[in-house]
Amino acid sequence: MPVQDTADTALGTASATIADAAPESPVDRRLLIDGRLVTTDPTFPSINPATGAVVGRAPDAGAEQAEAAIAAARRAFDTTSWSTDVALRARCLDQLHRALVDHAEELRELTIAEVGATRALTQGAQLDDPIKIVRFYADLLPAYQFSEDLGEVESRGMRHHRWVEKEAAGVVGAIIAYNYPNQLALAKLAPALAAGCTVVLKGAPDTPLITLALGELIANHTDIPPGVVNVLASSDASVGVALTTSPDVDVVTFTGSTAVGRRIMAAASETVKRVFLELGGKSAVIMLDDADFAGAAMFAAFSMVTHAGQGCALTSRLLVPKSHHDEIVELIAQNFAKVRHGDPADPKTFMGPLINESQRDKVDGMVRRAVAAGATLVTGGKRLDPGYFYAPTLLTNVDPDSEIAQEEVFGPVLVVIGFDDDDDAVRIANNSIYGLAGAVFSRDQDRALAVARRIRAGSFSVNGGNYFGADSPFGGFKQSGIGREMGVAGLEEFLERKTIAVPAVAAAGGQG
Repeated sequence: MPVQDTADTALGTASATIADAAPESPVDRRLLIDGRLVTTDPTFPSINPATGAVVGRAPDAGAEQAEAAIAAARRAFDTTSWSTDVALRARCLDQLHRALVDHAEELRELTIAEVGATRALTQGAQLDDPIKIVRFYADLLPAYQFSEDLGEVESRGMRHHRWVEKEAAGVVGAIIAYNYPNQLALAKLAPALAAGCTVVLKGAPDTPLITLALGELIANHTDIPPGVVNVLASSDASVGVALTTSPDVDVVTFTGSTAVGRRIMAAASETVKRVFLELGGKSAVIMLDDADFAGAAMFAAFSMVTHAGQGCALTSRLLVPKSHHDEIVELIAQNFAKVRHGDPADPKTFMGPLINESQRDKVDGMVRRAVAAGATLVTGGKRLDPGYFYAPTLLTNVDPDSEIAQEEVFGPVLVVIGFDDDDDAVRIANNSIYGLAGAVFSRDQDRALAVARRIRAGSFSVNGGNYFGADSPFGGFKQSGIGREMGVAGLEEFLERKTIAVPAVAAAGGQG
């Protein structure tokens, strides 16, 4: 099958420069398995969500390719020096960072076309910030202490010297979602590689090309040994099943919905794998009665429509003092009216599309059910064409226990809930199975911090503070996940600890 035209002409440049593929190749990207860039006979299309046009085609890996990738990762971990050679790992991460920087503009155009991310977002969380994650771990490695001395202890008439060595956890199966594919891939790849693990990375079926492009950079521009990184794309559920059930996979890391996370955790339990999950959220932003309402309303409105609401940590519940409810709702509606949607490649566009028609149907269905249940539609609640756009939507008179207030929408939908006092606001914010993030606004910072500390969430913004960064651990409480990505904590998710003891007289030669 010939390569179809892309919606963005820059993609052709990206393919030629990064992939080093023959022009007649039937796919636009290739899988990375055991150090080789390979394709498959079945392929599947990647769709530009802003236009509905085909961006390109990806190899459709199946169980055979998944098993080959897992075997390669197992062999690379068990038989090479990757897990013990810290200097090699630091050098390879440095090379990967350089390759990402050198090819950033090509990756940017592909991210815009395939993900529907706006150009401005690629200058932050969609591309430029994820590249910094690789730099963080490359710099962290030389100084990180992979052993911890516990000193001596007397036992049974002898003295013993003990220490803890931190070792790579093994083969990692990494499965990512579609919404921020560069961020999600690099937040798993970089710390896993830094720790000395080997990885099989599976991209999301809606955004396969950008993840495969990362694999091609690794193959063509780094000294990472064959099998250490394997990158798959697939529309076949058997690939995910293989990664979560294979006895040769030691760790599973997944970003996606809580429902899928539960299934992955159950599947991984059969082989007692280490599992860490970054799942859904229904985060709340709280405006206390002394807040700067205009500034807080701008934060609440524009953050909710970032990437069309397709962010697990976005604050999709707005908690407001009942005495100021109507005033704040009007401010939010005014800000929503200013949101410019359209071509993500246009620097003036603020909000891009939802990823596909199915997701838009889900969002629209939840809004319609909320209105039928008694919520008031203030603005939005409609599809925007062409592409898979949905208008910024504001709902009031929302029951805190209703579906729209409890379930993750993953679209540009903000619900407003009134509260009586600080205790009531905390109670409503914590009334959720999720605990990923949140925000609070007050002119009294100590008061705002007191509220923030009572919310069960992994990250919190006070008066607009930005908690997200390569050095900052990110993850959730409750059913928002297990474990942390990024920062030193993100590295240690991929390490096992081994305690060693020797008689004290032999200690001088014991701890290298």
